[in-house]
Amino acid sequence: MTDTVVLSLPHSSEDADRIAQYLNADRKEYSRENFREVFHTYRKIVAIMAAGIVVRAMAPEIRNKWEDPAVVVISPNLRYAIPLLGGHHGANALAKELAGAGLIPVITTATEAMGKESVEAIADRTSTEILNRDSTRAVNGAILEGDVQVYPVPGPGVVIAGPRVSVLLRRGEFIVGIGCRKGIRKDEVITALGKAFTDASIDRERIFAYVTTEKKKGERGLEEAIADLSGTLVYLDDRIINEQKTISVSRAGDIGLVGVAEPCALALSRHKNLVLFKTVYGGVTVAIAR
Repeated sequence: MTDTVVLSLPHSSEDADRIAQYLNADRKEYSRENFREVFHTYRKIVAIMAAGIVVRAMAPEIRNKWEDPAVVVISPNLRYAIPLLGGHHGANALAKELAGAGLIPVITTATEAMGKESVEAIADRTSTEILNRDSTRAVNGAILEGDVQVYPVPGPGVVIAGPRVSVLLRRGEFIVGIGCRKGIRKDEVITALGKAFTDASIDRERIFAYVTTEKKKGERGLEEAIADLSGTLVYLDDRIINEQKTISVSRAGDIGLVGVAEPCALALSRHKNLVLFKTVYGGVTVAIAR
């Protein structure tokens, strides 16, 4: 099984076989049931049929642009490749790839249509992920209006970014939420995190970001530990933390928070799934979410 599937109606089977071979993709006949299955299984869908059929089929299945697959429609005359869903998330690139099979890509996302690179495209090109996804609408809008500067920060360093600034980090799967007592030492934090990774059976290289409360700004031992681990430490404000649903009981209510480690991990995680519930290692509390 690949991450791409080509769907067609029976009369387009031969064309679909050729496109599937060109893309090294799986091949299936179209039915409403098949479409529902592949929508939640594959990352890229190519459909050779009228766009209206695909729109009606995918409408009930759409969740959000970060989870939905890239969907490209090929016109029945095999002339046009039209991204219908997930343009910034693979569909535009897939349509352009189909140009090699003789199709004309029809790109309608504003940034690409104007010959500019979206935040999502920059992330893909640089093999990074967007930490604060809500920022992309404002930043892509700014890209349309003019040039937006990209500032590489190889680190170590500190970046303080507002809500209209997209932060791109090295790709990873897990978010580590951290709480600690005041004056914690660097070695204590590193030891605690090492034990947490062992308990959760995950490799440090798979960490996307380390997250804590903004109340820990200036906590030198914590900052130095994350720097030594070549990680990125993100501070969250009280509002974001308190919007999260916590599972474990916490004493963070004493400082006006529903918790620290668990809500911090959940706030920036993709799947909102805790793989390590709040665990105390000496003076450090750790939770890990996928």
